[in-house]
Amino acid sequence: MASHEQGYRAGEARGQSEVRENKPDEWKAPKEKTREAKDKTNETAESAKQKTAETAQQAKEKGREAKDQSYETTQSAKDKAAEKAQQAKEKASETTEGAKQKTQETGQAAREKAEAAKEKTGGMLQQTGEQVKHMAQGAADAVKHTFGFDSTGEAEEHEEEDRNTHRRRDAY
Repeated sequence: MASHEQGYRAGEARGQSEVRENKPDEWKAPKEKTREAKDKTNETAESAKQKTAETAQQAKEKGREAKDQSYETTQSAKDKAAEKAQQAKEKASETTEGAKQKTQETGQAAREKAEAAKEKTGGMLQQTGEQVKHMAQGAADAVKHTFGFDSTGEAEEHEEEDRNTHRRRDAY
């Protein structure tokens, strides 16, 4: 009996396998359609994944470019600011040096004028002193002459000196 049952089951299994292979196309279609849909979904997902990666890479590159451009712009601005600061520093230095030199020149001119005025004043004082001295001598001679204490030769000499003194005084 066991062999009969075994034969029956073997035949049944063979029959079922034949039925599966000989299924109508309508029964195969839903399974294949599902597999095709699954494959297409996988392809679409893979394509989307790839496009996302490409887009991310492009965005990353654009970000890097923007960063580089920003750095270059900032560096250029820094360089220009440093250049302008240096120019201003040089201009201020030149102006300060010019003012210093002008002050020295003005001081020197003032010293020279003061020295010239001192010399002129000193010369005038010396002349005035000499004139006073001669006038005093003339007055003394006049008093001596009036009182008869002078000699004749000396009186003429003093008169000539008095005339010279008066001429000098009138010249001023």
